[in-house]
Amino acid sequence: MSDQSSGKPGAGNDDDKAPDIGFSLSPDGPAEPESAAELGEDTVAESRDRVLARGIADALGEVGPSGWQQLDAVFVLTTSTGIAEVVYTGEGRTMRTEPPAPVLEQVREQRALVAELDGEPWWRLLVRLSSAGEFEVDYDFGDEPFPEGQLFDPQAYRADLEEYPRETLPVWLAAYIGHGDRQTRTPQDAATAARADKAAKVWPVLAENEFPDFPEMWARWAVVSAAFVAAGSDWGPRVLPSMGWFESSRRGGSTLYSLPGGKAVLSGGVWESPNLDAAYNDGAAMPDFYAGAPEWVANPVLNPRAATGLMSFVYWWEGGRWYRAESPAAEQCATAVPGVWTADTVVGIVAGLAAQPPSAEQRAAAAALVSAAEVGVVTRETLEVLFADDRFDIDGAMYQLTLAGVVASLPQEMPEEEAVFRVRTYVESRGLDTTGYPLDQLVADRFSCGWMVYVPVPRGEIAIGRAIFYIADDGVLEHSSSSVAPTTFVKGFEQRFQERQGATA
Repeated sequence: MSDQSSGKPGAGNDDDKAPDIGFSLSPDGPAEPESAAELGEDTVAESRDRVLARGIADALGEVGPSGWQQLDAVFVLTTSTGIAEVVYTGEGRTMRTEPPAPVLEQVREQRALVAELDGEPWWRLLVRLSSAGEFEVDYDFGDEPFPEGQLFDPQAYRADLEEYPRETLPVWLAAYIGHGDRQTRTPQDAATAARADKAAKVWPVLAENEFPDFPEMWARWAVVSAAFVAAGSDWGPRVLPSMGWFESSRRGGSTLYSLPGGKAVLSGGVWESPNLDAAYNDGAAMPDFYAGAPEWVANPVLNPRAATGLMSFVYWWEGGRWYRAESPAAEQCATAVPGVWTADTVVGIVAGLAAQPPSAEQRAAAAALVSAAEVGVVTRETLEVLFADDRFDIDGAMYQLTLAGVVASLPQEMPEEEAVFRVRTYVESRGLDTTGYPLDQLVADRFSCGWMVYVPVPRGEIAIGRAIFYIADDGVLEHSSSSVAPTTFVKGFEQRFQERQGATA
């Protein structure tokens, strides 16, 4: 059986891959009793399922390659389909192969017996046997999602449930086979629903004092993301253009989308949501996550869980407030959202990534970083004060903060040589007439936010309307001429530069 990163099962040698162990193993118990009287009828039947499992392992051992020391077999079955793989290891070699057909018949017999004993069969069976005779077996009833490559089409599980009905299913599996796209919302559906809600006077719930205000939440998300990147951790949230992403160790997760016009959408899911459990297992109505939602709350800005029926909350930010429909309160979504609830929460996380335990100076540096992010003026120096060690990835952390737009916007001063090069490239690429204007004689004069680049007029000559180029430190280039006094042009040029940086004149 393949794990999450490997391909389809097949025979052959693979010395570099470890056996695929998808769930914990239970060691074989004490020796079987000699008579039913010693244990009772139920216990004898229970022992029989282990006897059958041991027989499966022994049969696999008999057909194993010479020199094997341990075998691990995974069987993934429903009534209509199945996957199986055996991994033999020993003498520094690993071989993966499919079990013979007679063994598969034994496995189906064993699964049917487990269904008779427990009221429901396993979905995955794992057996382990050593060449010394040590035997272990475990059953997977789907408490956690199956590994990639070991999940069948929904119809296979529906057919299995017809033969082996179950009172309840794990929420993830119930959603997989029964979500029916009830959580998706196309832009077309969103526009239609938004108009209908307005006509019917359906309004959303004002979620006051639940999540932090979006601007602060976005900045804190970025800081935590940057800190995890700086520490070289694969965990923690991340920032992508206009999106924050998070998957927790407790199987919850969320996305935070930043939209034009000061809008935002936060959505995700908590593991084993009670509301989803009720909808999938008890026949309750699916929560209406979109009642009163605007038309821009649609699939492109929803957490991917919506496509699999595992989204359990949706919030949207509009007009300086958070709103929701039939989503639970924020405290019930906490395990799916990174620790951005307060500035102090973020300070504790970030300082803890810098050192364990952090010093008072490091906590102060973390607080300064959070404050700078919340007003959009983070600099590299702000980050380096906290993460002062060479082992931290400052470049990666700065990239996270830059994507989030919380870095101080004033660019570094452009070197004179670069300014001249950019102007020459600009003239050449546009095919401008350079007669009497030799580009190899370009010079640059510095002013507050950039360079004035031109070819000087030869001594003793007078030129009217001679080209002058102005290039700012942020790379914006404007073409003017000597007909406009440089002092006049520079004043307007500086004003436009300040506006681009969000500053005032």
